[in-house]
Amino acid sequence: MVLTNVPVERPRLAIALGDPAGIGPEVILKALADPSIRQTYDITIIGSRSLLRQAHQQLQMIESANQTSASDSGSLSASGIALPSLDDLSILDIPLESELERQIQLGTGNAASGAASFRYLETAVARTLDEQFQAVVTAPIAKSAWKAAGHDYPGQTELLAEKAGVQRFGMLFVARSPHTNWTLRALLATTHIPLHQVPSALTPELMTLKLELLMSCLQQDFGISRPRIAIAGLNPHSGEQGQLGREEIDWLIPWMNDMRQRFSHLHLDGPIPPDTMWVRPGQAWYGSTEQVQPHDGYLALYHDQGLIPVKLMAFDRAVNTTIGLPFIRTSPDHGTAFDIAGRGIADATSMKAALHLAAELTQQRFSLIAAH
Repeated sequence: MVLTNVPVERPRLAIALGDPAGIGPEVILKALADPSIRQTYDITIIGSRSLLRQAHQQLQMIESANQTSASDSGSLSASGIALPSLDDLSILDIPLESELERQIQLGTGNAASGAASFRYLETAVARTLDEQFQAVVTAPIAKSAWKAAGHDYPGQTELLAEKAGVQRFGMLFVARSPHTNWTLRALLATTHIPLHQVPSALTPELMTLKLELLMSCLQQDFGISRPRIAIAGLNPHSGEQGQLGREEIDWLIPWMNDMRQRFSHLHLDGPIPPDTMWVRPGQAWYGSTEQVQPHDGYLALYHDQGLIPVKLMAFDRAVNTTIGLPFIRTSPDHGTAFDIAGRGIADATSMKAALHLAAELTQQRFSLIAAH
């Protein structure tokens, strides 16, 4: 399914509420407190209005208490966030059975909250595939809660791919530096698997799939016609000529040579030792991109190899986007944070970044469709 003849002036975004026991409702409401977001994008929240109202009331109570405390001490309120009225928001209500809703307890993920978040995401994907929306932004879910509800998926990414009917997909993390405005893009070759399974999971076929996904995404969604891509080695020092592991010599280097011949328009560097691959991105994040010439995309071979540096640089603003889908999907790069749910202290920066990126990618992709 490919969306055609769709306007891009005001991207239509669906936000799946995520686990209602976590911070999803809070960061959504805080993100939508920014009037420029509400005015620029056509946003619909998909979730239970009653639970969203509870989160709204809780945040209002906290803000009122903050203002009273600040007034008594002669200082300003700590947050100063003017929440939007629920009447001013577009909400696709997914009502829950009364018994199920009663079991949802703020700060505790369980089968009830898992069932609710699963339902929200299913609806968001179905409506997007039906062309009502151009992109899905997902608030965080708890995989354990999904499993307790009988939905055994490694994460939202796999459900999205299944519902969209695609076999080729990837987990790309995107973040824009507040210091230099440079954009970091890191794709994971393997995701949520134990570390000891990584060497056997990595194959030339898998790496080709991921490289093709990254190349297509950089060209289609970011408008980079001749991307520069860095690919990490697996072992320390990229194996050091077989002394610290043979994967690089046995197949990774020969595979890269094949890819250079096959994709002559690409600039491929690697396999770069994992401990030095992230030096240039770090310099570009905090300093000058002209001096270090960072790559357009980085392909990490396993979860922590990619996400430790990403979160070190961009913990509060990184966005997870699923590539390979027939629609845009983004998500804040954080979890449900049950331990702080309902306290009013969750940071909405990553959710706002997810909304902005979803809109940017929507405009880029569908502008190309319109042009053709």
